[in-house]
Amino acid sequence: MYPLLSGLSVVEASSFVAAPTAGLYLAQMGAEVIRVDQIGGGPDFRRWPQAPNGASLYWENLNRAKKSVALDLGRAEGRELLQGLAAATGQLLTNFPADGFLAHDRLAERRADLVTVRVMGTGDGGPALDYTVNAAIGLPWLTGPAALGDEPVNHVLPAWDLLTGAYAAFAMLAAIRNRDTTGRGGEVRVPLQDVATGSIANLGMIAEVTATGANRPRLGNAVFGAFGRDFVTADGKRLMLMAITPRQWSGLVAVLNIGSRIAEIEAERGVSFARDEGLRFEHREALFPLVERAVAARSADELLPELERHGCCYGAYRTTLEAAQEPALVAANPIFGLAANPSGLAYPAAGAFATIPDQPREPPRPAPTLGADTDAVLGDRLGLSSAELGRLHDQGVIA
Repeated sequence: MYPLLSGLSVVEASSFVAAPTAGLYLAQMGAEVIRVDQIGGGPDFRRWPQAPNGASLYWENLNRAKKSVALDLGRAEGRELLQGLAAATGQLLTNFPADGFLAHDRLAERRADLVTVRVMGTGDGGPALDYTVNAAIGLPWLTGPAALGDEPVNHVLPAWDLLTGAYAAFAMLAAIRNRDTTGRGGEVRVPLQDVATGSIANLGMIAEVTATGANRPRLGNAVFGAFGRDFVTADGKRLMLMAITPRQWSGLVAVLNIGSRIAEIEAERGVSFARDEGLRFEHREALFPLVERAVAARSADELLPELERHGCCYGAYRTTLEAAQEPALVAANPIFGLAANPSGLAYPAAGAFATIPDQPREPPRPAPTLGADTDAVLGDRLGLSSAELGRLHDQGVIA
């Protein structure tokens, strides 16, 4: 946690991954993020993975450092309260439908300079999830070994959700900056599908297939356009070895003691691998077996210190459990800390990913229990009295 956004308040009405991620990132930089949920929890409140008591570890971690308000959004009075909170705060982050009760134009009638950032599935308002979007842009046909043929492979990481969340947080700050300059609010729509398609376009992939008229082939664990693949040591440890820069390549060649054979290949083919990562990729059928044999002749304990000493780029394959137990990744990593959790479990919790060297890092904050801040937020933001809050509780409008 850092206080860079202290003084900024954002109302978040959302579910699933992308929009809650945007709220999480804003909260980790010091914004007051007020998450509003349906009484009893929205559609993501019990999502897996779950603690033994049924609490969602997913919800618990995507909503750290936020406040929680619980309303009955199925009733007009509950929706009115959420509309009032958005207007009173001035910033709304949501993935609710663009033409519903949180339509920007309707809210702007209450507050003209309101900033709304709306995460969407598709640009026309249609539904989409990370996995449907990833299927639509062709990446499952590139994932996995060539032996799979025409069998698609879904990824495990919801990358487009996470990128969309980060982009939505950026969009919120950009829209606020514009309002500070012009005095005008407005709505920014961030469709998941457009983030995914735009991202692969930024990587040159749309240009590539348009120019060639062909799809990129499956490469298994090899890296496109550079030297990179997994290799197994003599003691069975699997390493991902990369050589993108000239230093990484020269270091790898030196560690594996394959310089003379590399020189022979270069002479035979009239190329030099020293500075051109594309050539290393093009001639991978000659380079991979050479590296494979050299790695297979060394133990990991022998090889890894040498890779470090020569500035090589590598990663040891671990399971998620092994990664969680690796001190450099978690226990000794300053982004992690302990926090009280609604689930009752104790485990390392992630805070802000960024490090600001001249500011002290605050520890990660817990997620709220559902509705923990309902009375305080409605009283402070909407000026509701204790009697009014009591009536709303009695009628089941708030909880």
